[in-house]
Amino acid sequence: MLSARVQARRTFASFTKIPKVSSDFQSRMPPYTKLLTKLEKVRELTNNTPLTLAEKILYSHLTNPEESLSASTPIADIRGNQYLKLSPDRVAMQDASAQMAMLQFMTTGLNKTFVPTSIHCDHLIVGRDGEGKDLPSSLTNNKEVFDFLESCAAKYGITFWGPGSGIIHQIVLENYSAPGLMMLGTDSHTPNAGGLGAIAIGVGGADAVDAMTATPWELKAPKILGVKLTGKLNGWSAPKDVITKIAGDLTVRGGTNHIIEYFGDGVKTLSCTGMATITNMGAEVGATTSTFPYQEAHKRYLYATGRKEIADAADMALNEYGFLKADEGAQYDKVMEINLSTLEPHVNGPYTPDLSTPITKYGEKSKTENWPQKISVGLIGSCTNSSYQDMSRVIDLVNQAAAVGLKPKIPFFVTPGSEQIRATLERDGIVKTFEDNGAIVLANACGPCIGQWDRTDIPKGSKEVTSIFTSFNRNFRARNDGNRNTMNFLTSPEIVTAMIYSGNAQFNPLTDSIKLDNGKDFKFQPPKGDELPQRGFEHGRNKFYPDTDPSPNPKVQVKVSPISDRLQLLEPFKPWNGKELKTNVLLKVEGKCTTDHISAAGVWLKYKGHLENISYNTLIGAQNKETGEVNKAYDLDGTAYDIPGLMIKWKKEHRPWTVLAEHNYGEGSAREHAALSPRFLGGEIIITKSFARIHETNLKKQGMLPLTFANEADYDKIHSGDVLETVGLVDMVAKDGNNGGFLDVKVTKPNGESFIIKTKHTMSKDQINFFKAGSAINYIGEQKRNA
Repeated sequence: MLSARVQARRTFASFTKIPKVSSDFQSRMPPYTKLLTKLEKVRELTNNTPLTLAEKILYSHLTNPEESLSASTPIADIRGNQYLKLSPDRVAMQDASAQMAMLQFMTTGLNKTFVPTSIHCDHLIVGRDGEGKDLPSSLTNNKEVFDFLESCAAKYGITFWGPGSGIIHQIVLENYSAPGLMMLGTDSHTPNAGGLGAIAIGVGGADAVDAMTATPWELKAPKILGVKLTGKLNGWSAPKDVITKIAGDLTVRGGTNHIIEYFGDGVKTLSCTGMATITNMGAEVGATTSTFPYQEAHKRYLYATGRKEIADAADMALNEYGFLKADEGAQYDKVMEINLSTLEPHVNGPYTPDLSTPITKYGEKSKTENWPQKISVGLIGSCTNSSYQDMSRVIDLVNQAAAVGLKPKIPFFVTPGSEQIRATLERDGIVKTFEDNGAIVLANACGPCIGQWDRTDIPKGSKEVTSIFTSFNRNFRARNDGNRNTMNFLTSPEIVTAMIYSGNAQFNPLTDSIKLDNGKDFKFQPPKGDELPQRGFEHGRNKFYPDTDPSPNPKVQVKVSPISDRLQLLEPFKPWNGKELKTNVLLKVEGKCTTDHISAAGVWLKYKGHLENISYNTLIGAQNKETGEVNKAYDLDGTAYDIPGLMIKWKKEHRPWTVLAEHNYGEGSAREHAALSPRFLGGEIIITKSFARIHETNLKKQGMLPLTFANEADYDKIHSGDVLETVGLVDMVAKDGNNGGFLDVKVTKPNGESFIIKTKHTMSKDQINFFKAGSAINYIGEQKRNA
């Protein structure tokens, strides 16, 4: 095996030992020969500095290594400071975000995508009664959108996974993710693919258009957080508990601008799908992405999912050339350590994924915090925990309970992750066992996890505070059922399943028993399951599988009705006029403000392709810092409006506006509309104490100016109605953002008093170009048309 410090430069031809793959896999295998050749250039430029796995994958995807790296700049100084221009291998989009991504792509005038791209219809399917009823209803209600996306796919050569085929992240894991791959996905849980050794990053639609148009995609070089795993999971502990504990330790901001890289002997003990569960929820700590080094578990999974050729190529990349793992001596910016052998199950929530409680302390804490003692519903599945291993461990618990006549005491919903998983569960009798024991098996889609849950056990509009246990990944207020009072507790599917047989917050399945009707006590034994199905995966229904590598067909017409309330062609945003920005403060937002607060999902998902209609939800979940009211803002004369109502009024009056916010503004989903809608409604500046990474990038892509307070106390000095005017923006733009990273803002009070505050910006040269052009799409279109 090659040392990290290569003694002689290799050429492209040196890596041709990497085995060729058949035509069926050419679009799905990372270009190892190209990546290894580029990595050799990186080693030359960095004086053979040992690299982490994340750096190897990132830097081997640099569009031009000489532009980003040099021997005079230590690797440690690149992290967190320097922008990288990258050429991703693949793009994946889910149906809610794909609408706007494709509408933006269409404005470029190109006739095909330049990297393999897929669309997955998983977000618009409502869960209620099970696949048999829910899927036909959703097909009818969303036909216009599905037809639009399918026609886009046919026209531009995009693989189209239709409704019912499965959840984007599970399908990506089964078909597209591979060790060393770099992928962009228009969903914040795209890092799920890192469980198979990829660098997969959640982005907005405009970022996806970068990759689809072969425009170098820009990312500030992340820092690297190493997580050392030792020991081995046992008993009730599951991979979910690794990330729920990490979320508790790091908080929702602790991983911001970091890639989480796992290493250590404990990694060898995890399954591939278990690793995917862990990387999936890295989004909840703000991480750019998460990844694992190539393991035997990855090879087993690739073989089981029909990708032996990719596994064999990855073997050679690892064993012959030292790729797909960190170099010996590689340095992390910080390191955490988790002993899997002593890790106990955790329960995270409510209202935030980082409030983590060990199961042994949950009962006591639930009383102290006055959380509901009756659990109302249990839900398992979602992109986080819908693998065969998850389901086989869960069904072991169901069978234990059934053997003694015990039935669930509360409603129980199961979501398979893909048609392949569903078909395999059906073949092995697991679906029937679920249904025989009172579970409702929903369609292969996101459903309740992302707000597509038609909940029937409580009245619509109920103010009752209820508790639900889920194996999902996110639990912000109103996310699942639209009810702000629902407390969602995130945990492993095993713990969720055990809890449905008790329905009592005080029940600890590790130690407690349940009284049976015959007076005897029943205690669950720790669950057991199979890493992979013993008889292999079942293909399932052919109608849910697309053509593997479709060719673009320019004759296809993409039709958008001018009277549609679901789809609307985009009008380009106006370019910057070359002057300083002058705005009024429309709102000061208090506390946590996620993308769910900025651009609510649920019933609003149907308007994802219609910018004007979906903009009526802008910031309706935000709390006014000055009044404590939700979705309330005040005009300059004191008249009250709902927040989007005032934005619309000011837009008509040609009054640009600014919103002020606190920490981690825009955390959560990679919801591009949270940036598109404010821009559409006349917003020009957002000033916060700190941003979530994806949202700050999305704002820049839409031509807005995101700033952070240099002194957080300045947030308290500014009030709604104040006039904010940039000082030095023209100079900052002239210097392509390279003005020291600061921008002054003049604040003028209604009484005429004024003062200057200092803000910080992170605008790169390319992002300045987006700002000048009015948006990234405007700029890309100009570049492509003039090429």
